[in-house]
Amino acid sequence: MRKLLILGGGYGGLRVIQKLLSTKNMTGTDITLIEKEPYHSLKTEFYALAAGTVADTHLRMSFPNDVRLELKFETVTEIDLEKNAVNLSNGESQAYDDLVIALGCEDKYHNVPGAPENTLSIQSMRKARTTYHKLQNVGANGTVAIVGGGLSGVELASELRESRPDLNIKMFDRGQNILSMFPEKLYNYVTEWLVDHNIEIINKANITKVEPNVLYNHDEPAAADAIIWTAGIQANEVVRDLETDKDKMGRVKITKYYEIPGFKNAYVIGDCASVDHAPSAQLAEAQAEQLVSILTKKWTGEELPEELPKIKLKGVLGSLGKKHGFGLMGEKALTGRVPRVLKSGVLWMYKHHTGY
Repeated sequence: MRKLLILGGGYGGLRVIQKLLSTKNMTGTDITLIEKEPYHSLKTEFYALAAGTVADTHLRMSFPNDVRLELKFETVTEIDLEKNAVNLSNGESQAYDDLVIALGCEDKYHNVPGAPENTLSIQSMRKARTTYHKLQNVGANGTVAIVGGGLSGVELASELRESRPDLNIKMFDRGQNILSMFPEKLYNYVTEWLVDHNIEIINKANITKVEPNVLYNHDEPAAADAIIWTAGIQANEVVRDLETDKDKMGRVKITKYYEIPGFKNAYVIGDCASVDHAPSAQLAEAQAEQLVSILTKKWTGEELPEELPKIKLKGVLGSLGKKHGFGLMGEKALTGRVPRVLKSGVLWMYKHHTGY
């Protein structure tokens, strides 16, 4: 039997499993998923878990129950590409014939002293839970600092405003404006919404150090009862440790077939793969579908296509609390209630199609 090992049960890893299990005549292959948590979680919604507006039971889903799929809930500590083996934190080593690396990303602290130890995170379900408990224990009229004015920071700030109207919320962003990757119409709309809801935006920030309950902006101290880091991501540490070409985010540079150069049986998708698109759940799923096509052709001896179809993403949607939102669909900027309703619909469809 051929042994396929999938590392990571996020959006990319789960989609590979779903597509393979639904493929006709999927025989001769054993699939093993290695994932540290006993469930798939909806990472795009962790901001709401941290803010306390959604219970974590709404953001986790069971993996497929299928005799062709073995589930191992362990943490990956090392990938040995030369030996075709993956080492786990429990001391086990898992051999493979084909490997799919979909381990996702983690916070990037940009070498800011004290940031890893003294800030909260929403990069994993466990970390978002910890952030939730910390935020709920902040006293009345306390101060919360959010470092980073990208999509995650904005969604967290707006959701937290609805959850805790009493809090003083400050957002520190290094750019001239928040949401710098979006068109002017969108970031102006979002900025106005945040200001109208008494969220203070500090632009051109430069966080030089973080101490317990104090962050330093241009070396000037700013006290806060909680500090949450949303200022950048990088590939999983296990991936960053691989001896292969990577980009500045630690993502592996891959071939057009998602292979690690020099290893035709090791594939990388999602936030660990260096591609032109910005990391997203939508991108990871699209890559997963293309990878399944590659794997099935390889296993049946078919020739791979000269070029894979270009991935076309549908757009980006963000929320401003439960009633307002913003988004970019193609070239069209959306603001107000419509993008918020669309985002809720996308989440419902994902749960529905994943069997939730």
